[in-house]
Amino acid sequence: METADNAEKRYNQFASDNYAGICPEAWQAMATANHGFAPSYGDDCWTKRACELLREQFETDCQIFFVFNGTAANSLALASLCHSFHSVICHDLAHIETDECGAPEFFSNGTKLLHVGGRAGKLDLDEVERTITRRSDIHYPKPRVLSLTQATEVGTVYTVEEVRAACDLAARYGLRVQMDGARFANAVVSLGATPAEQTWKAGVDVLCLGGAKNGMAVGEAVIFFRRDLADEFEYRCKQAGQLASKMRFLAAPWVGMLENDAWLDNARHANRCASLLAQELSAIDGLELMVPVQANSVFVRLPEPAAAALRDAGWRFYTFIGSGGARFMCSWQTTAEDVHLLAAAVRRAMAAA
Repeated sequence: METADNAEKRYNQFASDNYAGICPEAWQAMATANHGFAPSYGDDCWTKRACELLREQFETDCQIFFVFNGTAANSLALASLCHSFHSVICHDLAHIETDECGAPEFFSNGTKLLHVGGRAGKLDLDEVERTITRRSDIHYPKPRVLSLTQATEVGTVYTVEEVRAACDLAARYGLRVQMDGARFANAVVSLGATPAEQTWKAGVDVLCLGGAKNGMAVGEAVIFFRRDLADEFEYRCKQAGQLASKMRFLAAPWVGMLENDAWLDNARHANRCASLLAQELSAIDGLELMVPVQANSVFVRLPEPAAAALRDAGWRFYTFIGSGGARFMCSWQTTAEDVHLLAAAVRRAMAAA
């Protein structure tokens, strides 16, 4: 009979970094917070400490809210920046466009998403400008927000200069900038620039900072670098069911992750595993990397017979990026052994295809 450990190894998941468990730092912080009584709804020492640590990391007196997941973070942040007659400009592949079931439109009472193209998951700023300027009449939803995804949906990373260029363009036309940072930590360690340099110092107004994909059980932080934009945001959180009564259990993992830089160590490890996987897969005849590997994902062109053989062998991965495209995600929990096992399985599948 196959043991649980063997089954876990056999079916090791590269489909998503969400498949990984809770990292030790986050788990220990939750356990430590789970003693005695604490005030509800964020009026506790853990939430206060988490906010202090985030302000230290970003080097500014930002306003911070903790919510359960990325969809809520993005949707409520965008709703706070828009009226219902406004529009949000984002990339074709942006999570808010493709994977949030209309939540940004729902929570903003109808704000329209206008999606534009761009190579390697990054916005084409010329196309963004054409979208902003092509109409200014009252019949057209007025562009109000530019949304960036960092790291992008295909694992590429905007440089600080690219973020600044996008923010400068937005500012020129009076748009605010929201950043979907579900994998922001991976971008930070990839670039080597500080969190501040990659966000508010470059012109970002609001960051939705991911925790779940970086080793937490649940929880994202919505960080307003302009405090005036956070006016009454707490009411949006309450109305949307995102105000945790036992907020300390959303906040405590951030303390555990931030106090010793585990959030960056986890991201660095995941990125390193992705880089190793890219090297292994690039050496296999017939495989081609689709985009540069800059964070914790690897996208390759994988023939369908090989993809089917991999799945039959128990490996899970996504193929949602077009014909022949496969995504393999690495996480804080991925090991070099896992990478070598997957590469060997791909090699066998390609040989049999």
